Amino acid sequence: MLPVKSIGLLMPPRYFLLIVLLCFCCSAIATDNNIKEQVETLLTKMTLPEKIGQMVQINAFGGKIPDELKQRLREGRIGSMLNEVNPQTSLEIQRIAVEQSRLGIPLIMARDVIHGFRTIFPVPLGQAATWDAELVKQCARLAAKEATSAGFHLTFAPMMDIARDPRWGRIAEGFGEDPYLASVMAAAMVHGFQGDDLSAPNTIAACAKHFVGYGAGEGGRDYDTANIPQGLLRDVYLPPFKSAVQAGVATIMTSFNEINGVPSSGNPFILRQILRQEWGFQGFVVSDWASMEEMIEHGFCSDLKDVAYKSITAGVDMEMQSSAYADHIEELVKKGIVPQKLVDDAVRRILRIKFQLGLFEKPSPYSAKQSTKPSEAALKLAKTVALKSVVLLKNEDGLLPLSKEVKSIAVIGPMSDDPYEVLGTWNRDGKIEDTVTPLTAIKNLLGDTTEINFAAGLPYSRSRDKDGFAKAVEQAKKSDVVLIFAGEEAILSGEGHCRAFLDLPGAQNELITEIAETKKPVVLVILAGRPLTIGEISEKVKAVLYAWHPGTMCGPALTDLIFGLQSPSGKLPVTFPKAVGQIPIYYAHKNTGRPPHTRKLMMIDEIPVRAYQSAPGDAARYLDIGYLPLFPFGYGLSYTKFEYSNLQLSSHRIELGENIKVSVDLTNTGQMEAEEIVQLYVRDLVASLTRPVKELKGFQRIRLKPKEKKTVTFNLPSTELGFHNSDMKYVVEPGKFHLWVGGDSQSGLKSEFEVVKSKGKDR
Repeated sequence: MLPVKSIGLLMPPRYFLLIVLLCFCCSAIATDNNIKEQVETLLTKMTLPEKIGQMVQINAFGGKIPDELKQRLREGRIGSMLNEVNPQTSLEIQRIAVEQSRLGIPLIMARDVIHGFRTIFPVPLGQAATWDAELVKQCARLAAKEATSAGFHLTFAPMMDIARDPRWGRIAEGFGEDPYLASVMAAAMVHGFQGDDLSAPNTIAACAKHFVGYGAGEGGRDYDTANIPQGLLRDVYLPPFKSAVQAGVATIMTSFNEINGVPSSGNPFILRQILRQEWGFQGFVVSDWASMEEMIEHGFCSDLKDVAYKSITAGVDMEMQSSAYADHIEELVKKGIVPQKLVDDAVRRILRIKFQLGLFEKPSPYSAKQSTKPSEAALKLAKTVALKSVVLLKNEDGLLPLSKEVKSIAVIGPMSDDPYEVLGTWNRDGKIEDTVTPLTAIKNLLGDTTEINFAAGLPYSRSRDKDGFAKAVEQAKKSDVVLIFAGEEAILSGEGHCRAFLDLPGAQNELITEIAETKKPVVLVILAGRPLTIGEISEKVKAVLYAWHPGTMCGPALTDLIFGLQSPSGKLPVTFPKAVGQIPIYYAHKNTGRPPHTRKLMMIDEIPVRAYQSAPGDAARYLDIGYLPLFPFGYGLSYTKFEYSNLQLSSHRIELGENIKVSVDLTNTGQMEAEEIVQLYVRDLVASLTRPVKELKGFQRIRLKPKEKKTVTFNLPSTELGFHNSDMKYVVEPGKFHLWVGGDSQSGLKSEFEVVKSKGKDR
């Protein structure tokens, strides 16, 4: 027999590639079959209490191993633990489980690795602002390497809840308001965490959360009720999760909220019908922290026994922290109330992930060690992601970038030299000694050539202590330009931290106002976990950079942008409201019968006194603030100018099932090399159910040198133009569509096309 290399020389390359792919597929099938056999063999040896033990996940005891925990481990009554950060304790817990239990089944050790482990990247909303899936993947890959070295196998990320209410604190943890962008980012993060093989070194199982509709809670309140029509659920809130499943995500987490009256942890419609039957998800489902037990407070379950019955019936495989399964499943099975098969299926799925992770061969906690300082490569990546996440919202008179030759700079604000707050929410394992603050980075860049006048003004973002104002104003007056670093502390966003008002907290607005009154040019840098209502205060400054919570390399990234070593290229992944009263506000809204953009509107101050009560000619908007956002989805400025021209479609009439090739010429007409995020939007003009005014269908990040032009091409499949109709079937209906290509959701070149039925087919 000829060697494979020789065979490749005797046949066309495409056939050789086919053989390689077939070999790979056969190997994968063999591996899957082997794991299936191992799972079934182990399952036959397990007692019912041992099976139930696999369905139990508990929190760690702060580096301790109580006698009660040791006994449960020996009896095989725990399948997973979370938050054990002491490596030696983690080693011992795993040793007891493997060496002292009857069957030696290792535990899955879990941790919330949300936007980095030791190296902290921008919060996920900031990562979404990069519109760069490859970078997001690289962040997750590095986080997985750092987390697995500390002994963890599972992370509770990515969070892909669509959020259209910035009052919700957890908007910081997701990818924004758009299902297309969130789907792309979710898949990228899953691939980054899990790699191509979960058993490979330094990969970690991902967990798509929170399933589902968690970001749609009433009033932007955490844990609150979500009422979501099924069509909206399927077209907006479910797509990111489907994308994660298609990317091979190992686990799914149920959400705290109820959907249309049924809490997620007891919802067979979403867990069994959609997730298992429709999507074919093979991993296991874990509840959120005590979310099963909380169904009693929801008024959906009478007691923990009822919780156990409804959760396992619905499709929850593993219970986090509460004890319904541990206390009641055995009794329910023995009485015939819960079929044994439901328990066996849940345990199969959990064991399957354990085998895929390679825990039976090499439980990684045996090599668990304390985290070390971030590597140079890690810091370089953190800086790159932070740099690309920053959005330039305003640059009046081209104030930015600043010259490094500037004689004096005032650095002011509570976020200017705080190494902790810039790391953002869900920073569990990052260290402030790794953080480079803006003040430090500015000093490092400028050295002794520039006078740097520093004054925090406020000790922290929520402070109303104005004792530091006088010094801040003094420093501003003796400087050529002022940099103000404002925002919200990390604790003001994230889980359970929702806000009714979205202005800068504390006395920051007053501080900025007093600094602006010095008439010095002011650059305002906002560091926050969510969109803030900064309209009024932004009018008082020359330039605004929105930096989210950018992580470990906050300072160097911002300094490079402020002084023009790079141009800002981030784009908003969420709409910025002018005021809280506009919420919910998002770009993909419906048009209504009275769209405001088609009517001449009278604002509140223009209405005559004692005007006759009438409504003709009015529209869907507010009298006192209008209908436009402060900044639209997809918005972001650059230090250069980009010109769009020559929008071309391969056809203006296609059949169902065909694709359209869309091209546009992009030219950098400015003087600086920079990147632009080119965005493609469409609108279905007439459908059996009304459609949004615009929907994102593609984007590309393009880098151009000054005066350089490039033709940017999109391939738009007609299958991407559909929606779920009144029968909840995904359909692409024939009809006319508008199409835009541009730099944000409110601009761009426009064209149109039509989709027609395929000849001889009735679809």
